[in-house]
Amino acid sequence: MDIDWAALGQVFGVSLLATVALVGVFTLGIVGGSRRSDGTAGVAAKAGSYLAYAVCAAAVAFGIYTIAA
Repeated sequence: MDIDWAALGQVFGVSLLATVALVGVFTLGIVGGSRRSDGTAGVAAKAGSYLAYAVCAAAVAFGIYTIAA
């Protein structure tokens, strides 16, 4: 049995970056959603929050699609 360590390291690096990015986007969604919706800034924060959640949902859907395909 031979392990391709370069490929394993590459998969680890991409997985780590994707995880950190997805958690960061979800955190932005939480922060944006926790703001008060007073005025234009609050509405923009809510819209950004919904966009961040949509990006997270799309990433999860893509991951499920990739696994199932």
